[in-house]
Amino acid sequence: MMAMPHTLSVLALFALLFVLTNNGAEASHKIYSEYQTLSVENVNQVHRTGYHFQPPRHWINDPNAPMYYKGLYHLFYQYNPKGAVWGNIVWAHSVSKDLINWESLEPAIYPSKWFDNYGCWSGSATVLPDGEPVIFYTGIVDKNNSQIQNYAVPANLSDPYLREWVKPDDNPIVNPDANVNGSAFRDPTTAWWADGHWRILIGSRRKHRGVAYLYRSKDFKKWVKAKHPLHSVQGTGMWECPDFYPVSLSGENGLDPSVMGQNVKHVLKVSLDMTRYEYYTMGTYDKKKDKYFPDEGLVDGWAGLRLDYGNFYASKTFFDPSTNRRILWGWANESDDPQKDKDKGWAGIQLIPRKVWLDPSGKQLLQWPVAELEKLRGHNVQLSNQMLDQGNHVEVKVITAAQADVDVTFSFSSLDKAEPFDPKWAKLDALDVCAQKGSKDPGGLGPFGLLTLASENLEEFTPVFFRVFKAADKHKVLLCSDARSSSLGKELYKPSFAGFVDVDLTDKKLSLRSLIDHSVVESFGAGGRIAISSRVYPTIAVFEKAHLYVFNNGSETITVKNLNAWSMNTPVMNVPVKS
Repeated sequence: MMAMPHTLSVLALFALLFVLTNNGAEASHKIYSEYQTLSVENVNQVHRTGYHFQPPRHWINDPNAPMYYKGLYHLFYQYNPKGAVWGNIVWAHSVSKDLINWESLEPAIYPSKWFDNYGCWSGSATVLPDGEPVIFYTGIVDKNNSQIQNYAVPANLSDPYLREWVKPDDNPIVNPDANVNGSAFRDPTTAWWADGHWRILIGSRRKHRGVAYLYRSKDFKKWVKAKHPLHSVQGTGMWECPDFYPVSLSGENGLDPSVMGQNVKHVLKVSLDMTRYEYYTMGTYDKKKDKYFPDEGLVDGWAGLRLDYGNFYASKTFFDPSTNRRILWGWANESDDPQKDKDKGWAGIQLIPRKVWLDPSGKQLLQWPVAELEKLRGHNVQLSNQMLDQGNHVEVKVITAAQADVDVTFSFSSLDKAEPFDPKWAKLDALDVCAQKGSKDPGGLGPFGLLTLASENLEEFTPVFFRVFKAADKHKVLLCSDARSSSLGKELYKPSFAGFVDVDLTDKKLSLRSLIDHSVVESFGAGGRIAISSRVYPTIAVFEKAHLYVFNNGSETITVKNLNAWSMNTPVMNVPVKS
């Protein structure tokens, strides 16, 4: 994919609409040529994460092709080896035995041949039935961002580290035909097998319509475009980083990409270049027609379901055969400006990998941080049956609040004080409701939750909180992660991120887990029914001066039924592999 700042100004949106209207060459990433090749000497540690994936320095974006091979997890990702802004992109490569501690290798793929001389952009990995991994990636062939699809294979299959990759001379495997916008044609998916053919998707657009083009192959080298796309949606703009995979109708186990049958749904996720967020649908894949049909009632467009309602983009899943899980990776960009990125010497993190499975209702996906993360848990503090009246905030002490894992269940005795849901809000995004009804605004049932990365006197804090409303036919639960009060710093993007949670309130409980790591707060509400990630840059609440509180600003008394908070240890993070 092409990278750009996470924010999207009105001016930038009009510019993108102009490009889309004219079906012209795509160039949505912001170029800071003066910073692209400024190698970093000193790295500022103030906001660097302690247990999230990031290299020692410089820019990163998409997690390209996660996979499992001969006992090792491999993560390839877009990386600028020469600076802390987007540019000079190569496929960096790291390996891990547990998804938490990582060692770095030399870049796996970098511009070197005519079919990728101007860039090696995102793609995917497929492990073939004989165990051989193959990488598909987008190559840039000229200064006009003309895009084609290439493949690479390991030089030595006996090496579990897959240190060296070869780009055969019979590349490219896919060229855009005359009916495809060649500068909006990228990010090939993991392949799946059905009825004698392999299949892949490639993200694109036709004017305003987002498109997932389908290609078939018998031998994994000669690929033929299908007569029609797998799926397309008018008005959504360019589809980047498509992801297409099956999920089981029962249980939490993941499935190999080629699994079909009556006990399976399929998921189609796309990253929206115009909005810089993602959405997904679930539905039926007709392998005879090679068409995907979203379930009736799901929103198939900008207002659809999201894997994460915050700073989260270019996500990619893979099937882990060693544990029968489907695992999700996602990228979180910085929310400061390029000058600050240059000064601190780094930009971008990968969020904690998540297990993904289908909710028993069949209406959405559930996700949860991989269990291996719990190995990093250190000192533990617990609260139970702590009452919170309106205006109360209680500190969770004796943990490292800047680097923590917090899991809490809140309970309440009644739903009667839930505020009326304004019918006008039905036309708004949840984040607009959060902006109107923030953590400081007194309510009925909520706001209640956590004040993360807070200064002692609350000059800075990032609240993650619930608010319950009474609509005409049911209660609506809002989860917010509100960065507006996160920092006294200037020239920062400090949005209110939010989403409505589809949860049963019969037991009058709501759970929240937040992964706090210096400049990121990753939150999971109601057992993984919603996730929101925020990037924040406190100026006071850093290192040992960061605090953590539970709070309630609603008139309904809230009980902290159970709270567990752990200081998180720092894993091995991208030290070079010893030869």
